[in-house]
Amino acid sequence: MNSKLKIGIIDYGVGNTYSIFNALSYLNYSKVLITDNEREIETMDALIFPGVGAFDEACNQLAKRQLVSVLNEQVLVKKKPILGICLGMQLFAKSSDENGLHEGLNWIPGKVKKIDTNNQFPVPHVGWNDINIEKDEPLFKNNTDHVHFYFDHSYHFECDSKFISSWCDYGTKITASVQKDNIFGVQFHPEKSHISGLKLFRSFLSSI
Repeated sequence: MNSKLKIGIIDYGVGNTYSIFNALSYLNYSKVLITDNEREIETMDALIFPGVGAFDEACNQLAKRQLVSVLNEQVLVKKKPILGICLGMQLFAKSSDENGLHEGLNWIPGKVKKIDTNNQFPVPHVGWNDINIEKDEPLFKNNTDHVHFYFDHSYHFECDSKFISSWCDYGTKITASVQKDNIFGVQFHPEKSHISGLKLFRSFLSSI
């Protein structure tokens, strides 16, 4: 394990930042910084992009803190590894239907849409759900298929299957995680998923 890895948790006012910080500290990563500072973000080896709340407010906060250009530079040009969590993952999409139509970062082709379970299950989707793993590497190399993670969302990321590394069944097929090159995202909350979540953080960071 590279405990000297410099990890930046992006702070844009709508993230579960301290829970993630505590999880990484528990895993003995000592150089973890919660930041919205462009210069600090540029010095990081890996980024974590949390998110809780509504898509439009998240977009407003990213614009307000002038974070879009530095994130585009670090992720798309410098190819820095990034892990998006819940709303953080959804912001990778081209657009979202939540509270009207809003443009995302457009890093992974796809759209964020309201979950439709045909009234089989309640929305929001809250609680533990097992996932079906399509790609072990790198996020799930320490977890087994049908492992449980904690979800809390009303919207989900619809995209081409080639970008989906895992999914769950909730009356409809819900994208549980995505990956494209150096860009990774999970719909669930690893920081709330106990040992399974810690294993996922370790898998992501040890792959760098």
